[in-house]
Amino acid sequence: MEELTRDQAHQVWYAAETLKRVSDRIISIGPFGIGLDGVTALVPVVGTIFSVAAGGWILWQGVKARASAFTLARMAVYVAADSGVGSVPLVGQAADFFFQGHLLAANALQKDIVKRFGAPDPVMRSAGRSSTARTATSA
Repeated sequence: MEELTRDQAHQVWYAAETLKRVSDRIISIGPFGIGLDGVTALVPVVGTIFSVAAGGWILWQGVKARASAFTLARMAVYVAADSGVGSVPLVGQAADFFFQGHLLAANALQKDIVKRFGAPDPVMRSAGRSSTARTATSA
């Protein structure tokens, strides 16, 4: 299996950051946020489909980044809880606004990446590009 590069790991970090914003933080008010996960939870079936798809995608990103088994297990618990809570009629839909499982799973993945590869370049965080892309554009 090919070795994971720092740039590849940081690309996964950026992907996780994007998922957090879209799924749970399009609008942030202090510690609370609303994203597509909470909004789609109001529509039966659509909310569950979005939650499972986003959860599966973030887990796949963890596999791509070769996150530790412990990190992947934590992510799976967060995703399962998020998808499970959201599928309960009424109560679960309300809880989906407050339990941000995709955000927690993405945070776990990002911490794993930072622990092994270091933090992404702060300048690149806002641009969402790897350091290789920065070098190519600054030349």
